[in-house]
Amino acid sequence: MGEVSQRNIKHVIAVASGKGGVGKSSVAGLAAVTLARMGYKVGIMDADITGPSIPKIFGLVGSPAMSGDYLLPLETKLGIKVMSLNLLLSNNEQPVIWRGPLIANTVLQFWNEVAWGDLDYLLVDLPPGTGDVPLTVMKSMPLNGVIMVSSPQDLAGMVVGKAINMAATLEIPILGLVENMSFLVCPKCGTKMEIFGPSRGEELSKRYNLRLIGKLPVDPLLVSLSDRGRIEEYSRDEIFRNLPDLVQNL
Repeated sequence: MGEVSQRNIKHVIAVASGKGGVGKSSVAGLAAVTLARMGYKVGIMDADITGPSIPKIFGLVGSPAMSGDYLLPLETKLGIKVMSLNLLLSNNEQPVIWRGPLIANTVLQFWNEVAWGDLDYLLVDLPPGTGDVPLTVMKSMPLNGVIMVSSPQDLAGMVVGKAINMAATLEIPILGLVENMSFLVCPKCGTKMEIFGPSRGEELSKRYNLRLIGKLPVDPLLVSLSDRGRIEEYSRDEIFRNLPDLVQNL
C-alpha cells in the first residue's frame, strides 16, 4: 500500500521559510482549503515535528488508525487528509526532544508509512530553517515545487533568502512567494496599515526572480478561526486559486 500511495500522489508541494513565525502553517492550511474547495483531493503532511500546529488549526483530535502496517491519516470536514506527530502523542503539549536525524526519519516515515491514497496535492508544512528536515524533504521526496513564505520585516526577508538559495542549490522549483502579515485593514475606517513595516514582497520577489503569489493580511478572523480549529470556514482564499496553474506551468 505504501508504494501505491506514493504513485497516487500527483503533486507534492512544500511550504517553506528560513524564518520561524511567518505563518507557514497558515499558508499551508489556506492553500489546502482552497484546493479542496476547488474539487481537488488534498493532504497535508505536518513536517514541523517539534512545533506541529496543523491539527490545531483544523480542529483534529484523536489517533490515526492502522491499516495493516500503514497509518491512516485523519480527515478534516472538507476531506483534507492530515498526518502530524501531534496526532500520535498522548498529550498534544508533550515536547518532542529529539535530535535532527530522528526527526528527519519521522518525516520519511510519514511519506513511506502513511496510506495517503489518491491525492491530487500533498502539501508539506516544513519547519523553519535549512536543517535536517527541509534537506530530507527536498532530497528524498518528489517535490514538484516550493512555496516560500515571508513577512515584511527586513530580517525575515534576509533569512528567507537562505531557504530560497537552498532550494535553488538542490534544483527544486519555487512556485513563488507569499508575503504573510503584509498589512492590517482597520475595521472601522478601512485604512490599510503596514504594522510590520513597508511591504517587501515585490522587492524580495524581484531580487530572487520569483513570482509574487500574493499578500496575506493580518486578519483577526483568521486568527480566531485557527485558534478554534475552524480554518476551513475562512473564505478569503483568492491568492491560492492559481496554484494548479503555477504547478502545471513549471
